[in-house]
Amino acid sequence: MPHPKELDPYTNPRAFYGSELRRLREAAGLSQEQLGERVFCSGSYIGQFESANRRPQIDVSRVFDQLFGSGEHLERLCRLARKSKVASYFADAAELQERAKSIEEYSSLVVPGLLQTEAYTRALTQAAQPFATSSVVEGHVRTRMDRAHLLDSPTAPILWVIVHEAALRVLVGGACVMAEQLTHLAEQTRSRTRLIAQVFPFSAGAPPFLDTSVTLMRFNDAPPAVYTEGAYGGQLIEETSVVDQFGSAYDLARAAALSPEASLALIESAAKDYATDDYRS
Repeated sequence: MPHPKELDPYTNPRAFYGSELRRLREAAGLSQEQLGERVFCSGSYIGQFESANRRPQIDVSRVFDQLFGSGEHLERLCRLARKSKVASYFADAAELQERAKSIEEYSSLVVPGLLQTEAYTRALTQAAQPFATSSVVEGHVRTRMDRAHLLDSPTAPILWVIVHEAALRVLVGGACVMAEQLTHLAEQTRSRTRLIAQVFPFSAGAPPFLDTSVTLMRFNDAPPAVYTEGAYGGQLIEETSVVDQFGSAYDLARAAALSPEASLALIESAAKDYATDDYRS
């Protein structure tokens, strides 16, 4: 369990939330473990909130307020602390990715976000939000490109991605965009020692995750977590038994996928196909 540390509560909303939670807990005469027992979580989980190492949760904050008799104080602070540049349903997972020692990702139809090019991200966003203004689209593109810098960090996680072959064949943004994207994916795979990419081929049949994008995150100081995402929403899963199921299914997908070497060859071949005059015509 992390030891309580002194925070400047005025550094940011999350630090203020953490300091207020600690103040209310200590005023109630509860340890982190005792508070965790009352709200059905671990003492270390409480410690992560108090030390501002993790974004607070709305539902847990409501329980805190009920327990401490603090009205909606923590819930309101929680809403401030949860503001993020990324979509609200993805914000918790995005933060966990920054702390992960490894990320294992499966994508059924698109190249994973951390490995996307600007043009590919722009085309995906325009397809998903056809009525969005250009400023909204470009804001989404900038946010995703900023997130990709995670891979440049000295503490970058090991990234293992499995993409279904369909992701190489769905024409996103046109042939030029696809050629650039797949070339970028191949270059990243070749140059980054902490990146492994595999392709799940059509010939392997139905994958364990047929129509779902899955991200499995592992940490040095916390249990693993899973994030699943569809077209307009996502879910962070932390229940141990369910996370274990996802882990086992990911292992099956990894075993059925092409080897990293064969996968790279297929990605490069697809990139060349998009770049040919015959395909463009």
